[in-house]
Amino acid sequence: MMNRNLVVALAGNPNCGKTSLFNELTGSKQHVGNWPGVTVEKKEGKLKFEGREITIVDLPGTYSLGAYSEDEVVARDFILKDKPDVVINVVDACNLERNLYLTTQILETGAKVVLALNMMDEANTRNIDINIEKLQKSIGIPVVPTVATKKQGIKELVKNAIKLGDSESEELYTIDYGSDIQKEVDGIKAAIDEASVTLEYPKAWVSLKLLENDDYIRKYIDNSIKDDEVKHKVSEGIENLTSIIGYEPDAFIVDKRYELISKFVKNSVKKNEVQEESTSDKIDKVLTNKFLGIPIFAIIMFAVYQVSINFGNGTLSDLINDSLGQLGTNIAFTLDGFGVPKIIGAFVRDGVFAGVGSVLGFFPMILIMFFLISLLEDSGYMARAAYVMDRLMSAVGLHGKTAVSLIVGSGCNVAGIMSARTLESKKDRMIAILITPFISCPARLTVYGVFVGAFFAKQKLGIFSLGGIIIFLLYALGIFVAICAGKFFSSKVFEGETSYFVMELPPYRLPTLKGILIHMWEKSGHFLKKAGTIILGVCIIVWILADLPAGVEYGSKDSLLGIIGTFIAPIFKPAGFGSWQAGVALITGFAAKEAVVGTLGTIYGVNEGTQLFHAIHNTFTPLSAISFMIMTLLYVPCVATIGAVKSETNSNKWTVAVIIYTCVIGWVLATIFYQVGRLLGYV
Repeated sequence: MMNRNLVVALAGNPNCGKTSLFNELTGSKQHVGNWPGVTVEKKEGKLKFEGREITIVDLPGTYSLGAYSEDEVVARDFILKDKPDVVINVVDACNLERNLYLTTQILETGAKVVLALNMMDEANTRNIDINIEKLQKSIGIPVVPTVATKKQGIKELVKNAIKLGDSESEELYTIDYGSDIQKEVDGIKAAIDEASVTLEYPKAWVSLKLLENDDYIRKYIDNSIKDDEVKHKVSEGIENLTSIIGYEPDAFIVDKRYELISKFVKNSVKKNEVQEESTSDKIDKVLTNKFLGIPIFAIIMFAVYQVSINFGNGTLSDLINDSLGQLGTNIAFTLDGFGVPKIIGAFVRDGVFAGVGSVLGFFPMILIMFFLISLLEDSGYMARAAYVMDRLMSAVGLHGKTAVSLIVGSGCNVAGIMSARTLESKKDRMIAILITPFISCPARLTVYGVFVGAFFAKQKLGIFSLGGIIIFLLYALGIFVAICAGKFFSSKVFEGETSYFVMELPPYRLPTLKGILIHMWEKSGHFLKKAGTIILGVCIIVWILADLPAGVEYGSKDSLLGIIGTFIAPIFKPAGFGSWQAGVALITGFAAKEAVVGTLGTIYGVNEGTQLFHAIHNTFTPLSAISFMIMTLLYVPCVATIGAVKSETNSNKWTVAVIIYTCVIGWVLATIFYQVGRLLGYV
């Protein structure tokens, strides 16, 4: 037993440094997946320490183990159902009293807990003196001071986790809520015992949660126990306690937890009463200013796209395109030399390398963009971006946290839709889910890269790249359309009050290169995975359709692909791109937006990015190219995003509606742009 592998869960509030600790513990040995039954991201990593292998599970950041969001349910279900050997509760040493509320809830589950007192360097800077020994004695669990970003306290933390995990102690942590609460808890527990059912959760814990009127546990008991005796006992208990206490027992229980927390910190924490204004506060006076906040955010995102285009869509991109194109040609030539049928060589050259290679050429641009976004996230700025966007959201009747979904959606629409789970109101959740697909994501960026490269790569507007300006304006257009759609849904479709926006702003921190690179690779890895799976599959199908029926010229109008494209091309003629190739590319873009580029590369049979630029230049005009990018931005999102909409709304009606209204809005705005441009004399 002493040598067995351990499972250690990391739990903590958002912005407590939990991710930094996870990265330091696991390094590159991480696995990202989904929690069973839900789409909240799950992170696992392996740690080898003094001959022991430890599985580290990073739970979603949460302020409590309530049932107000999916993140909270996932965190507490893992602790209660999967029963990790140890829970490392990461707390912010600068905000100890608030962070310890989650600690008390974790302890009540019966878990073995080690407290990681993180960001001790910041606490010292703020003249917050914490007596570790007194705090440890007060709570009754191991307390280890750490600075995750500087690797301080990591070994001591792991040693304590192993020691506690190997111990046979099963002592249940209890909080004294008073005899009145305990009496009702015992009564409910007895009623559950009489029902003779097996529960996934501890009965005493369930009884307390029922008195707290925990909606998730109440529904769980209603489904598990058909006898009304438990329900009656709970109602009776709440009524009795309300008459004795004078208010609802759930509020009384929360008060008791904070009373206990106050005792924990009273004798162990001393703060300098006269604290100078922090550096974060000084910076926030500018970055979150009600007049300057949004313009500064716009300038920063403008700079991100300028840098991504100028440095990512150049020499390195051309080198990748040229290398892959030459490799495809060489493999096809070699196969011909061995007497392999020419169609096989053509498939390798035109179906695989021409299609997938056209997409991979933009990987440097994706890497640079994610590097910059990770830098903004790790520094603490992205939380400010959501905060300043709240004013704009509130002005049109949307919840401030909708801005979080839109910002996260710029990294991936699926992740943006998933982040809507943190919204408590069903109305707010639905609106966030339905408008996030309008936000530009890196997959669309590959399409922009091709058309910008073909028409605007070398053009400047003053000192700025015209291509970077166009991409920034497309990003802004997506936000504008999303907000307008949100206003419509808020005022015309969904009823209910919009809840208040409450968000913690973490202090600014100097990001670590290791943390940025890990985040950059996590996000960019999805791009490569899609290139090797979905996009490859689409390119193969496109190549087959472009080569059939037998005897037709490859990629011609007479091929099956040409026939399909010719049938739908008239729909897009008013928008300026009525060629059959454009129509087919938009269809395959439903699988993945990167597939638009792969499809065009396969149709034109090109092996180098410069050749693709040339082919597009001969098919489109600058005006129709921008119109096509607008359509790509707004029309139906990729199949993964549609799947996320279906999963989160649990509605076929809304899933179909998203497909329809995104296509209609995309076509209408692309057409308006093109027709107005023609009237103004542009081509």
